[in-house]
Amino acid sequence: MAVFPAGQDWEEARRDAGMETNGHEDMHAGELETSILLATYPEVIRPGNETADYQPDDRPHLLTLGVTGYTRSGVIGRPSLGLASKGSQALGRLVRSFAVLTTRR
Repeated sequence: MAVFPAGQDWEEARRDAGMETNGHEDMHAGELETSILLATYPEVIRPGNETADYQPDDRPHLLTLGVTGYTRSGVIGRPSLGLASKGSQALGRLVRSFAVLTTRR
């Protein structure tokens, strides 16, 4: 089975995990993604993520230019706020949000 979290699922995961950022300001390699990686594969987080925050909030041509049109590092967000505990809580919320799929028939 494949599951695809919708915007509301991600918002609820962020809220339940106590994230300080929202999906717009923390779009790529930020608090949410760093937290999930710290909870699951901490070895892939490079040293320096604590100072890698970058927030270009105005991204009108993102679909045309891609992430690299706005950031050289690939970060659009606040990885400095990432914690393994937040990642675990966010993943737990996502799992619970999809639990209904296994009980419906």
